[in-house]
Amino acid sequence: MDAGTVMRELEALGKERIKKMYISNGAKEPVFGVATGAMKPLAKKIKVNQELAEQLYATGNYDAMYFAGIIADPKAMTEADFDRWMDGAYFYMLSDNVVSVTLAEADIAQEVADKWIASGEELRMSAGWSCYCWLLGNRKDEEFSTEKLEGMLETVKETIHDAPERAKSAMNNFVYTVAVSYVALHEKAVEIAEEMGPVEMKRDGKKPSILNAFEEIQKQVDRGRIGFKRKYVRC
Repeated sequence: MDAGTVMRELEALGKERIKKMYISNGAKEPVFGVATGAMKPLAKKIKVNQELAEQLYATGNYDAMYFAGIIADPKAMTEADFDRWMDGAYFYMLSDNVVSVTLAEADIAQEVADKWIASGEELRMSAGWSCYCWLLGNRKDEEFSTEKLEGMLETVKETIHDAPERAKSAMNNFVYTVAVSYVALHEKAVEIAEEMGPVEMKRDGKKPSILNAFEEIQKQVDRGRIGFKRKYVRC
């Protein structure tokens, strides 16, 4: 299946209501408005195709870029490839839900995510912290350094309130994910979350969001979900 055929298939799946929702969250034209679940039958036909994924991502069409992440081959992508994808990720739904998710299945995930976190750039920081969330929620605890994660928790505590807005959300989610999915640091993450307190995240054209990792962690404690790992990262 070539890129033109895929674009026509995606366009046919678009819904105006979903398109408006994507645009309200920061997507820019061109957008078809395809629900992520509606992409699954098409993804099953194509499976993994990195060349096609690159062609679709390069279109700048939000739905095509999202679909590119589903059919990409993360292990075939280099650091330069991921950086190029980040260059095209113009809002958080691409940086955090496409690029960081794809990176999370690559062997170089932590190495690249660390550089993005240190970049000082809002969406790269957001993608880096988000990548760790996807990693922690899927990979075995033995694949991580407890000392490193503990240091990252301290960094969040010290910098989150002054961080770029989208990075605040990803950093808050990092503390939550460590508490839920990395058992060795559950207590430490709970302590950090309590010390952080509520975090205000400003949003363009919308009321600020109040993030509270401590409250969200307690909900998972009450549900007995500490230690949760998801089977897959990408849908």
